Amino acid sequence: MKKLLLLTFTLGIFFNAHAQFPTGGFGGGAKKSAVTGRITATILDSLTKKPIDYATVSLINVKDNKSVNGGVTDEKGKLSLQNVSPDSYKLMIGFMGYKTKSVLVSTTPSKPDNNMGTIYISSSENTLADVQVQGTKAIIENKIDRMVYNAEADGTNAGGDATDVMRKVPMLSVDPTGNIQLRGGAVRVLINGKPSGTMASSVADALKMIPAEQIKTVEVITSPSAKYDAEGSGGIINIITKKSNAQGVSGSVNAAAGTRQNNGSFNLTAKTGRLSVNTSLGTNLAYAQKSQTEFITNTTYLDGTTNNISQSGFSKWSRNGYNGSVGLDYDFNAYNNISTTAKFNSFSNGGPSETNYLINNVAASNVGDMDMTFRNLDWNVDYRKTSKKEGEEFSVSAQLSNGRTPTSFSNLLTSAAFPSGLQTVSNNNGKNNEYTFQTDYTYPFSKKTTLEVGAKAILRDIQSQFDNTAQDFEYNQNVGAAYGVISFDLTKKLKFKGGVRAEYTRIDFNTQSSGIQKNDYLNLFPSAIISQNLKGGATIKLSYNRRVQRPSQSYLNPFRNESDQFNIMQGNPQLNPELSDNLELGYNTFIKGSIINASIFYRRTVGVIENSISPITENGVNKTLTSYINVGTAPVYGFNVFASYNLKPKWTLMTNFSGNTYSVTNNETNVNTGTFFNFNWFVRSAYGFGKGYNFELFNVITSKRRTYQGVTDPFYIYGGSFKKEILKKKGSIGLGVLNPFTKDLHIKTVNNAVNQRGTIYQSQNIYYPLRNYTVNFSYTFGKLKFTEKKKIKNDDVKQDQQQGQGSGMGGGVQQ
Repeated sequence: MKKLLLLTFTLGIFFNAHAQFPTGGFGGGAKKSAVTGRITATILDSLTKKPIDYATVSLINVKDNKSVNGGVTDEKGKLSLQNVSPDSYKLMIGFMGYKTKSVLVSTTPSKPDNNMGTIYISSSENTLADVQVQGTKAIIENKIDRMVYNAEADGTNAGGDATDVMRKVPMLSVDPTGNIQLRGGAVRVLINGKPSGTMASSVADALKMIPAEQIKTVEVITSPSAKYDAEGSGGIINIITKKSNAQGVSGSVNAAAGTRQNNGSFNLTAKTGRLSVNTSLGTNLAYAQKSQTEFITNTTYLDGTTNNISQSGFSKWSRNGYNGSVGLDYDFNAYNNISTTAKFNSFSNGGPSETNYLINNVAASNVGDMDMTFRNLDWNVDYRKTSKKEGEEFSVSAQLSNGRTPTSFSNLLTSAAFPSGLQTVSNNNGKNNEYTFQTDYTYPFSKKTTLEVGAKAILRDIQSQFDNTAQDFEYNQNVGAAYGVISFDLTKKLKFKGGVRAEYTRIDFNTQSSGIQKNDYLNLFPSAIISQNLKGGATIKLSYNRRVQRPSQSYLNPFRNESDQFNIMQGNPQLNPELSDNLELGYNTFIKGSIINASIFYRRTVGVIENSISPITENGVNKTLTSYINVGTAPVYGFNVFASYNLKPKWTLMTNFSGNTYSVTNNETNVNTGTFFNFNWFVRSAYGFGKGYNFELFNVITSKRRTYQGVTDPFYIYGGSFKKEILKKKGSIGLGVLNPFTKDLHIKTVNNAVNQRGTIYQSQNIYYPLRNYTVNFSYTFGKLKFTEKKKIKNDDVKQDQQQGQGSGMGGGVQQ
């Protein structure tokens, strides 16, 4: 009943407001023609009359001087811009060492196509600074509130998975297990602008199940407006997958075979008139490879006694999964659209392990088996209504997410005390059901002023069921939200976008040990961005926002994972959310054929959530418990610098360097960790030989990573690819390599903890089999235009991005 009242209250407010708008404001008039065409041209050198390949072309609307389309010429200097709406434009043509040329061009509903014929551009050493990259399919694009990484344009991604893609995205840092941070803070991961129930269980594992070939772009949103859910102290990552939206039948096929894993994906869209049907299938099969682990745990108790455990072993985990989706999209008329999508995925991690122990100089051994399965269904229905007033839009969305995470493990411990072996078996079934209802309305008062308002209700039911214990756990979280955002131009070059979001959260959970507990709180999340256009195409922006990070299922689940019975993992249902205030100053410019994006930021987070180790004793046996706690308050100072430079017309160099401080003060003990510096450095070199041949190299270097109790050693990852376009550029074949000279990636983590029972030292060495050689093939058919409909965005739950570290407790981790 309370859930129903919450939903009725949240949506009722908005629908009452919506009823105040006159009917004509939502439709009833003629909409602009939806007919689109194409603009073609051939770009030649004015002196040599030779074609200019890889020239940058941007299509700019004459009315508002904004770039609406763009591309680059092929090796014959030919250009084709598709899906151009009838209007008047300027065609801006630029290339290093040539004068930027502007050509007027127009298309009409009666003549949507325009062949410009041959356009000549002249070279000039003096106008190098005027060449700008606008509207092109570059690897990196910078926008007012986000940076976009075009994964499909990066050949080194072929044959990998989403984790490999994330390692090359600016501002992100990814550890060997796939855990992601954005500028040192927690991050919310969306797929096509909406959440996936799979991510609620483990982001690191879910990303390994997405073939890299399915990813179109990755958006890094560092300054989300109040329209977004307030989740993600560091920001939001939005993964856009490939999808076609063209008349007829179109799609793509990708396959990769490697020494570490095999990937495959298929995308198909059929569209006729106002109806579009799309479907996709993907699979990821990772071989069972031996991962070695070494642990040393030394505990000193307050009475002076000690407990020393050393262990070494290996696991042979495999990782198999698949995903699929089917969607329908229908336009009733020019103003009303309805769409629905169902997405299902399933994957499993696990396998056998063997571990040798030395417990206070007494030998023991363990044979174990572990299986973690993730299954999830996401189904959404979206209705959108537009009007004759350009930019006005009303939408209603609903989404159901149903997730299951069955986990099982078994151990057979043999020692002098148990010569015949001590058997331990445990099973747990986690359930995550989520229901979301959302409505949004956008009203443009003018071309320079726009208002956005909306409301949302999220109803979550998280359960943890055990087969052989009385530890069943049920957690209910209901969130009601409303927001308002306004954007307008202060001057011709100075723009502002700001708003506030209110979120009311009600929580109740039940455990066998503590009974029913309740909590509720109301938070306001303001946000503001002010940006200034400077000379030469440069921009500068200042932004502020407040964010929240709620603990998700795996953080809260009190299930005791005893796959390593001396190193136990358990969630904490008593966790409070993190609250962060973020301030950022960013600058973007073009200098002599290069792109430079730089930013500095400050973030203050209260209630930082981290994993924590502590000594426990059960039935006379000393063990280590790893759980999650609210550590304290963390002020973070950081920066990010991205640069791209065309050393030659076909040779591009790219680098991204990001760094931030780490310092946490415990609010109860007032103990501070001290201040440390973390950084992540990415370097890429891409060269096109012509005739469809491309060669790329990349390298990722990370510094030490600090936590409240420990430190993880630095590591580096490197690789390359060679690709050849075939079948009239509709297909490609390639070779890829990752860490060819290093079989295993060695990561060492040391933790030191002090509590009321004593002190504990833990050293962990994990050797991840990372080296991989891949042969890949891709083919596209039909006309491909990738677009995304408005979807629900539940970006408000903290993910278990450290779960991969815990996986090593069974004797090893399979990467």
